[in-house]
Amino acid sequence: MGRHYFHLHLISDSTGETLIAASRAVAAQYQDVSSIEHVYPLVRSRAQLDRAIAEIEAAPGIVLFTLVDQELSLRLEEACRESGSPCLSVLQPILSLFGSYLGTASTPKPGAQHMLNADYFKRIDALNYTMMHDDGQTAEGYEEADVLLIGVSRTSKTPTSIYLANRGVRTANIPLVPGVPLPPGLERLRNPLVVGLLASPERIVQIRQNRLLSLNAADKETPYVDRMSVSEEIASSRRLFAQHGWPTIDVTRRSIEETAAAIIDLHKAHRMKFITQG
Repeated sequence: MGRHYFHLHLISDSTGETLIAASRAVAAQYQDVSSIEHVYPLVRSRAQLDRAIAEIEAAPGIVLFTLVDQELSLRLEEACRESGSPCLSVLQPILSLFGSYLGTASTPKPGAQHMLNADYFKRIDALNYTMMHDDGQTAEGYEEADVLLIGVSRTSKTPTSIYLANRGVRTANIPLVPGVPLPPGLERLRNPLVVGLLASPERIVQIRQNRLLSLNAADKETPYVDRMSVSEEIASSRRLFAQHGWPTIDVTRRSIEETAAAIIDLHKAHRMKFITQG
């Protein structure tokens, strides 16, 4: 008999981000089944693990874990067998592959990917820059950006910028507002990749209407949500992007992650242009 829901226990000696991302990617393939997530981060002692095991015994289900401590892993696997809960060490197959190829053993270190190294501080710097340059707040310093996003209201500029910043990409974004000129000098920018974001008028109107409802806005009959006005905004933005030769991405049916991945790919090509020219 098929299940409509199941308990999913995610046990990690770090933040649990790896498990959450991997399990959700798989769970998304089962449209008629919902997972009830139980996340246990920073499990690094027997007492912490025993608390997680108690919850597994109370609500058996699938158990995924990333524990580099072999003793804790064995204890968890034994408890799962006793409760009838299938379990899997998500990192073990990858560790085995790396070990066989590199010909050397790994050095167990919980949370090693979250060390305060240069990459970590690069992400923090990118996030600070991005927050300061969100929605055209700071009209200077754009040459210091890696990516500059431009688009009409509700084309996901801010969430895409934040996602990119968390990947270490310094991102600024500027809204296209009817009757408001863009900051001067954008066409002369050399360092940042300028990307235009587009969406269908129907999608923009839908999101804007939901936005007005959430704000309890009294006036619902504004150009902001008028189908013809929005269509002209989109058409005008297309002309602007074409005039400057800026690449565009249609975000109508794209998730933030997919949009960001496309931008990162474009940025790699953008940087390579300078390397080959230099």
